[in-house]
Amino acid sequence: MDLSGVRHIQARIADIQERFGIPGGVPGLDFDNVLNKAMHKGEKPGQAAQKEETAAAAVVEAASAGTGAEKQQEARATREVKLTGYAPHTKGGGILLSDASLSQMVKAASEKYQVDPKLVSAVAEVESGGNQGAESPAGAIGVMQLMPDTAASLGVNPYDKQQNIEGGARYLRQMLDSFGGDVKKAVAAYNAGPNAVKKYDGVPPYPETQNYVDKVLDLYR
Repeated sequence: MDLSGVRHIQARIADIQERFGIPGGVPGLDFDNVLNKAMHKGEKPGQAAQKEETAAAAVVEAASAGTGAEKQQEARATREVKLTGYAPHTKGGGILLSDASLSQMVKAASEKYQVDPKLVSAVAEVESGGNQGAESPAGAIGVMQLMPDTAASLGVNPYDKQQNIEGGARYLRQMLDSFGGDVKKAVAAYNAGPNAVKKYDGVPPYPETQNYVDKVLDLYR
């Protein structure tokens, strides 16, 4: 009995499994079982081969569907970045910034001032998108948008990226200490100043600050 054609189909299935990362032993693709059943039922080897061909097509279709789903998910994420201005984040995701050198600076500054690096990253992302060249109309400079007088009080050069991030992390530490570790108040104070947070005993009723706090905490959580 010439099984060369059937063996060829079996090899094709194995190749498809490897290319799409499908583990061996997928139900319905066990050639020996198919052949034995065909022999017991009186089927011809060609009929068994046809079943294998159908199964191979199913593998391709399933793998293609998976690839399409991944592309759709990536497209949704891209659209969300364009709409919101910052990348979606899931809890426990760690450092948010994609720039490796920037992430290292955030990590070092966070350790130095004992601030959660995810919080420093979230503030940096919302403030400037991690861009040292960013400057606000009010004159805030760099990655974490330090005002010149704030930078001076912190003893850092805001035009130096590393010092800018260290200054931002240190200022966050000060705000956390001022408000008993309350992250929400500390983030609000980073944006609106500590006096405004003390005046309202919480996030001030400023739309800009409220939106800012929501974005930072959404990334941080």
